Amino acid sequence: MIVHLVDGTYELFRHFYGIRRFKKTDPPLGAVAGVLNSVAKMIDEGATHIGVATDHIIESFRNKLWAQYKTGAGIERVLRAQFEPLEEALRAMGVVVWAMVELEADDALASAAHLAAQDARVEKVCIWTPDKDLAQCVVADRVVQIDGRRGVIRNADGVRAKFGVEPEFIADYLALVGDAADGYPGIAGYGPKTAASLINRYGPIEEFPLDLLKDKRELALLFKDLAILRTDAPLFADVEELHWRGAKPEFRAVAQKLGDERLATRIAKLEKQLWEQNTAEA
Repeated sequence: MIVHLVDGTYELFRHFYGIRRFKKTDPPLGAVAGVLNSVAKMIDEGATHIGVATDHIIESFRNKLWAQYKTGAGIERVLRAQFEPLEEALRAMGVVVWAMVELEADDALASAAHLAAQDARVEKVCIWTPDKDLAQCVVADRVVQIDGRRGVIRNADGVRAKFGVEPEFIADYLALVGDAADGYPGIAGYGPKTAASLINRYGPIEEFPLDLLKDKRELALLFKDLAILRTDAPLFADVEELHWRGAKPEFRAVAQKLGDERLATRIAKLEKQLWEQNTAEA
C-alpha cells in the first residue's frame, strides 16, 4: 500500500488565498471545501490510506523554547474560523484527522511517516507539503515529500539536490540558515552554501569544532531543537486505521453547509466504486 499524509493547515491556507486571488472574495467555508475536494481527488486517483494533520491551534511547545516562534497572531479571522470546520468536515468525509495542540501538524506528519514506514505492508509514504522541515523525514525512495502545487516529488536525492545535505541533517541546516516561516533567524553569517559545506565536512552541529560557532553554539543548538520534528506521537496502532472506507452518513449535510453539493455526489460515486471493488474481490 501507499500511505498519503497531508498537511491540512498548509492546504487550508493555500485554498484560502487561491480563492481570494482568483475570485476576489472570501467564502466563509470556501477553503474547507477546497481542501476536501483536493483529498477527494487523491482518492479518485487511487489513494486508499490517507491521514490529514492540522494545527488545531498554531502555538505549540516550541513557543516556550523560543519567544519569537510563530504564533497565530496575524491570521485573518475569516481564515482562522475555518480551522475547526475543516477538521469536522474531513472526519465526516471518513478521513483520519490529527488535530494537534501541544505538537504541530508537522510533528504529526513526521510521527505518522515514522510509524507507517515501519510497517512491511507499506510500499511508500508520501508526505504532501512543500514545508522544508519535512525534508528531514525523507528516506531514500520509501518516504518522499510531495509539493503538489509545483508537481515536485522529492526523494533523498532530491533533498540533497535542493539543500546540499542529507535528509538527516536538515535540522542542522535550518538551525544555521534559519526558517522565517517558523520565526527563528538562524546564525548570522551562515547562508545555505556555508551551512551545507560545514555540515558535509563535520556532520551535525554537535560535532562542529568548538571555535567555529563560538558564543553562538548554544543558540544554534536551540534552533536545531526547534527544527527537529517529533516522531513519537502515538497517532495510530495499525496503518489500516488510515484506510478510507467511505464517508459518514452526515456528510451530505456537511457538503450542503459548505455550499458544495457536488462534493457529496463525488464522494457517493467514490463510495460506489469502492463497494464494487470490494464486492469483486470478495
